[in-house]
Amino acid sequence: MSSSAATVSNDIWNVPNTLSAIRLMMAIAVVGLIPAGFWHLAFVLFVIAAATDWIDGWWARRFNQVTQLGRILDPFCDKMIVCGAYICLAVEMREFPWYASITGWMAVIVMGREMLVTALRSFIEQAGGDFSAKYVAKVKMVLQCVAIGASFWALILARAQFASRVGESELAGEMISPLSDVPLWVRTVLIGSVWGALATTLYSGGEYVLAAASFLKRNSGWDSDGNEDEPMESANADPGADA
Repeated sequence: MSSSAATVSNDIWNVPNTLSAIRLMMAIAVVGLIPAGFWHLAFVLFVIAAATDWIDGWWARRFNQVTQLGRILDPFCDKMIVCGAYICLAVEMREFPWYASITGWMAVIVMGREMLVTALRSFIEQAGGDFSAKYVAKVKMVLQCVAIGASFWALILARAQFASRVGESELAGEMISPLSDVPLWVRTVLIGSVWGALATTLYSGGEYVLAAASFLKRNSGWDSDGNEDEPMESANADPGADA
């Protein structure tokens, strides 16, 4: 965490927290709109939510408005919209081939990783350790957002192509056309981002597990020769970064 954001305030309502609260409401709307079939609107809200995530983090650091509430609310909103979108899209994309879609088991891995990292981060920070977000975790977040956006477009374009062939009157909300109806560039982005997001999710999760294990080893109270170790100095995590 930078020195400009070293002071953590107990204030509640400022610009970053307001944006986070709005993003939480948009996340709830997105997970409700996806199963209802309003994919265009869900996509627009998702893009706006992703943009406000960057804005509130920048604002908090730039104007020293880091708060205790913000350190909790910001990552919670990120996990809410990403995990919620993954779960809902996995259901909607069940007719897509497994290698070119967000699947149920991928959603489980993403959720499991987020729960594990959240638990580890809470424990380590309470013990005075540094559990700030790593570079791979930030790349993971970007790839997950790209995968979600590409999934929206694949669903939208596939349904449009299917409707153009059979007619709107015969189009059932749950029916979509094969992946071949989706343009090549969308398929390429979809496949690359989905599997890239999965790889970085697993890799970054492993990084945090190793970091937690290293912290516990250093702070177990005894070194390998049986001598008592000095406790690790306290360090604050980056409040606006995704883990």
